[in-house]
Amino acid sequence: MFKTNEYFDGNVKSIAFQSEKGAATIGAMAKGEYEFGTSTKEYMTVTSGQMLVQLPESAEWKLYKPFETFIVEANKKFKVKLETETSYLCVYE
Repeated sequence: MFKTNEYFDGNVKSIAFQSEKGAATIGAMAKGEYEFGTSTKEYMTVTSGQMLVQLPESAEWKLYKPFETFIVEANKKFKVKLETETSYLCVYE
């Protein structure tokens, strides 16, 4: 069954589901800057819009466009900056 999640005063929303690869969420983020923490390894794919990402232990920001994926290991924090509403798919390992 689906589970909905809401973060940052409703500016980030997602729906959790079971994919063929395991637990996953699909969601959308409003324009803004956010910091997330992981509890498992995450594979995040941008599905629309763009996401400027600062991965853990990196000083650099990298731009991810639709159908590009980045990976964040478990128990890490990462930051994102969005200039427009952006959607994503996140698969958890």
